[in-house]
Amino acid sequence: MIFGIEPMLFAAAVAVALFAGFVKGAVGFALPMILISGLSTFLTAELALAGLILATLLLNVAQAFRQGVAAAWGSVKRYWRLIACVMLAIVVSAPLVTVLPDRVMYLLLGVPIAAFTLSQLLGRQLILPARSRARAEVATGLVGGFFGGISGVWGPPVIAYLLSFNTEKIEMVRVQGVVFLIGAVMLVGAHLGSGVLNAQTLPFSAALVLPAALGMAAGVRVQDRVHPDRFRKLTLVILTIAALNLVRRGLMG
Repeated sequence: MIFGIEPMLFAAAVAVALFAGFVKGAVGFALPMILISGLSTFLTAELALAGLILATLLLNVAQAFRQGVAAAWGSVKRYWRLIACVMLAIVVSAPLVTVLPDRVMYLLLGVPIAAFTLSQLLGRQLILPARSRARAEVATGLVGGFFGGISGVWGPPVIAYLLSFNTEKIEMVRVQGVVFLIGAVMLVGAHLGSGVLNAQTLPFSAALVLPAALGMAAGVRVQDRVHPDRFRKLTLVILTIAALNLVRRGLMG
């Protein structure tokens, strides 16, 4: 047994973390989505959630500060409503992780995101006016934080928001890192309190950091070479796949 897990299952978890890190490096997100959907196919939902927490925290440190502290702080000041609402909702919803059925959680998150991304890929591009930014940030932060607290996944609503305002590639990736980092700090605290992250699950979570980091390093090289239009489409495709997988998990129970 490795961290209380069968060796073959642990090796599978490492492979999932490596792939999840690569995707995050390439498009700036999807690490927790891939980890929760991948790990939960052969581990309990609570162990899968615990497994993604430390990798999510540490890899977002690197992503948030890639252009320096000043750029990261600028993103905090510009998107403070979004960040504050994510933090609040994570704290409120985290205790529900042991109450809300897994399938309900997956469907609530997957269905609306799949509908949004598929409509975008089919040419119904939604670009919201600047005057809607404040309301959209509050709504996105609350929805994203709610799902973040119960599943460790708050990326899809945030990405949908950034796409809706046609955010430039470098800023989009940096903002994701900043929002996800602050949310990850809240997630660690929330699930130390909920009991999901404990003496038994912390070592497993720590073990997934290195493979995820190696995958991210490879993915960043891809990101730097991708044209902005192709980057947007790649982001939508990955977001659609992740959302549909969540729907599949919800329907299959």
